[in-house]
Parts: sequence; structure tokens; C-alpha cells
Amino acid sequence: MKQHPLAALLLGILFVWPATLTNGAPQNASSERDARMAWWRDARFGMFIHWGLYAVPAGDYKGKQSNEIGEWIMSWANIPRAEYEQIAPQFNPVKFDAANWVRIAKDAGMKYIVITSKHHDGFSMYDSAASAYDIVDATPYKKDPMRGLAEESRRQGLKFAFYYSIMDWHHPSQYVDAPGKDPTAGDHQTRMREGRKQDYVDYMKAQLGELITQYDPPVLWFDGEWVDWWTEEDGQDLYKYVRGLKPDILINNRVGKGRKGMEGLSKTDRQYAGDFGTPEQQIPASGLPGVDWESCMTMNDTWGFKSYDENWKSSEQLIRNLIDVVSKGGNYLLNVGPTAAGEIPAPSVERLAAMGRWLTANGEAIYGTRASPFTTPFPWGRVTRKGDKLYLHVFDAPANRTLTLPAFGATVTGASLLGRTSERVLVTATADGFTIKLPSEPLDPIATVIVLETRAAARGSSGSGE
Repeated sequence: MKQHPLAALLLGILFVWPATLTNGAPQNASSERDARMAWWRDARFGMFIHWGLYAVPAGDYKGKQSNEIGEWIMSWANIPRAEYEQIAPQFNPVKFDAANWVRIAKDAGMKYIVITSKHHDGFSMYDSAASAYDIVDATPYKKDPMRGLAEESRRQGLKFAFYYSIMDWHHPSQYVDAPGKDPTAGDHQTRMREGRKQDYVDYMKAQLGELITQYDPPVLWFDGEWVDWWTEEDGQDLYKYVRGLKPDILINNRVGKGRKGMEGLSKTDRQYAGDFGTPEQQIPASGLPGVDWESCMTMNDTWGFKSYDENWKSSEQLIRNLIDVVSKGGNYLLNVGPTAAGEIPAPSVERLAAMGRWLTANGEAIYGTRASPFTTPFPWGRVTRKGDKLYLHVFDAPANRTLTLPAFGATVTGASLLGRTSERVLVTATADGFTIKLPSEPLDPIATVIVLETRAAARGSSGSGE
């Protein structure tokens, strides 16, 4: 391994910062925290990118294909470490175009990017001084794609952030004791060799120091924290270390042991490290009230590229997922898995373009909005809010083209189709809320947005809900 030139300096930094989550909720609702979270809370939509050596086999190992996710091929195919290393000389993403990748994200309406700097296979996708097992030293490509993506993201106005795996199948400190089994069933563990943990923690800190000092990411998105040798105390220490290098950085709740399975919410028995919850492949039915959270989801069934996974979600489903997440107060982190050549698959690009077209017309109802004031979704769609406006996202218009809303502590002073203020929408106050008559012209088959202008109702007035 190469010696990290800043290791002594970075590892010597001592910094104390309080844990910020209990049950996923902020412990300190200070202006400092709110300022740190502000851009993320407003962004609402980001691109997740899983890209690494696993894109070369693309889910196929010696003619064997699996329903397992592509980036886990080293595990489910039981590929020995030395054999997996031989994939690196085959990885040469000559079609990679940083400007094009960022443009795809930007045109989709995404506001930030989170990409795998190192996944569970231990391969670093940037030029790491702490390891020779990286894209610059171990592949014929010999370039740092993270550098180009960071620069292009700044140029095009997007935030650029990193995923980093705590678990590492390649590092000599660790070994797998039951390879090939389902990790979610609890019978697959990556173990730590006796006396090697501190070596590995030092290695992680050196790499994280590189990522922060060289690329200045606004977010570090940890994963692989479920291994039994990683403790909450380890997570607290790593959280403090990272925040010591960059005080305004955001860190997900997978830095420690607080995550409650795929629900993403932190457990309640103690304070846990992290700034936001991470539901995976799901949208919480009622959101996570009072909690900053982000649902990460795939477009098909895999995170890393698999050549034969064609189970793509429709553009309609992806747009409605985004609306559903935001209506419940969360962010939507939608994944793409680029090929070994360095291209984002065409079906992903097509769906992202469709999302971008919808957001160009309706982004006001997504960006900078907060959760619906109503505790449950409506059969006809979802609601977001911003200031004194409510946005009604109509998925399925009732046959009578009339929506009903319960009282919500405000009166409605006006209503219109988003972007077409001249086309008024009829709103009628009722004894227990409001009815909204949809206009007769054709609606958007994915989601039509009605804007309700409101003001706080006087106590006891019609529709006040008091």
C-alpha cells in the first residue's frame, strides 16, 4: 500500500462533536444544524451512482448468472480475492464522459450526486495515496473519474458527494466466514482478524481524509456498517473525525449502528451518530415525522450494472415515487449503474429525461417543499407544501373530477393549475374541509399539480379545523 502523505496530520486531528440523532431525529435543532441541512432539505432529488469493477462481469461469472445484485458478485459467486483482482486490468472505461453524466443528472432535475468511492469489494474509484488498489494504479484507464465528476458538478451547479463502504472484502484485515450466502439472513459475515481493526480504521480515515481534502464533498454516505465488529462507538468516532475535517458536511446514519434495517430509521435505545435516515428500496408509509431522511432506490433490480436486468420501472412510477417521497418529507436518491465502458445505460437515461421534463413544468411543487400537512396520502394523489401554498399532485382523478380535503387550519384564497394561473380551479369550503373541482381540459397522465393559495384561518372560522 502507498503511504498517505497527510495520514499523520489527518489521523492526529482531535475533534469533539455531539451525536445528532436519536430515533433518527435531530438532537440539536440549532441554527447551525439547520443551516448545514438547508440545501439538502431543499434539493429533494439526487442521483446515486454504483460504479466499480463489478461492472466488468456485469452479473455473469463463468457463465453463471444470478438474481443477486450486481455489485455483490464477489460475494455471491465466491470469487477469491486474488481472482477478483484480475478484473481490474479489464476495467477501461474509455467512453466515460464526466460532463455528459452530470448533464444527464442536471437535465433530470437532480440537485446532487452520490457516487461509490469504494464499495464492499474494496476497490477505490479515485486516485488514492492510501492504496494501490484503485482505478489509477490498477487499471489501464490510469485516470481519476472522480476528479472530472467533481469539477463538472461544480461547473454545472450540482453538489458532488461520496458513498464509502465500512466493510471491505479486499483489505487484509478482513475475511468472509460464510461466502455466498444471503447477508440479509444473518448467515454471511465479514469478520475482522484479531489485532487488525485499528490498522483498518486508520486506513479508512486516511482514505476519507483524501476524499474530503481533495474533493470537498458535501455528504459522506456510509454503508456496510452491519458487520458485528463495527460498533456504535466506532461510528461516533468516525463521525467526529469526518466532521472535524469538514464541519458542515452531512453524514448518513449508516456511519454507526443506529439504522433499523431497511426502514432506515435509527433505533431508540440511545443516541446514534448521523444526520439523516436511509430507507432502502422503500418509501415509509407515513414518512418519518420530524426526521431528515432519504429513500435510496433502483430503477431496475440492481445497483451495480447487470447486463441482463431488464426489469425497469416506468417513468410514471419513478415520477410518482419522487412525489410520494417528497410529500412525506424525504429526499429521493435514484440509482444508475454505469457500464464498464463508462456509459449510463440507455433505459436509465430515457427515464431520467422523462423525469426532467415533468420537473421542468412542475419543479416548484417539489424543490424547497415540505411534507404534506395531512397525515395520510389521498387515493387521488399526494400533497406538498411551501410557505402558504399547498400543491395537490393528482395521480388518478375521481370520476366526478372532484377532490376532497379535510380542514387543515387555513382558508383557501385561490387555486389554479401550476404554471397556468389564468385557469382558475373552483374551491368550495364545506363543513369539514374543502372540495376542489378539477378543470375540464385533459390532465397530465402522470401527475397534474393544483396550487392552493392559503392563509391561516382565524379561530372558529370555516375550514379552520379548530
